This record gives sequence, C-alpha cells and structure tokens, in this order.
Amino acid sequence: MRKCPTCGKPVEGQENPWRPFCSERCKLIDFGRWANEEYRVPSQHINPPEVTERPGADESDEDDRSSR
Repeated sequence: MRKCPTCGKPVEGQENPWRPFCSERCKLIDFGRWANEEYRVPSQHINPPEVTERPGADESDEDDRSSR
C-alpha cells in the first residue's frame, strides 16, 4: 500500500478520488506548497547572459539564411 506524500498515512486503492493523497485536505496542502514555491526542482545554475541571448541570433546565422 502506498503512503500519502503529505502526511504519510496509507492510501486506499485505485478508487480513491484524491490519489496519490489520502484526502482532499492533503491534496490541497500539497497544492498550496507548490503555489507558494515551497517545492523546488533542482537545476543547474544559468548565467544571466545565457538567459537573455537567443540561440542562433548572431549575425553569422543571418548571412547563412540569406545565401540559401
């Protein structure tokens, strides 16, 4: 039997409408944590210049496109 990711109580079978949570309360608690950005998805650090640059936006790409 699986455990509720919010409270750890056992979660009853497939017919549970709040699955994988044990109750609507635990489902809403989890939703609130996501909405308040309490959960984070790990990622690599990105430097600000990398974020602002568009891939393929340099002048050499323009030259390549015009010669086609």
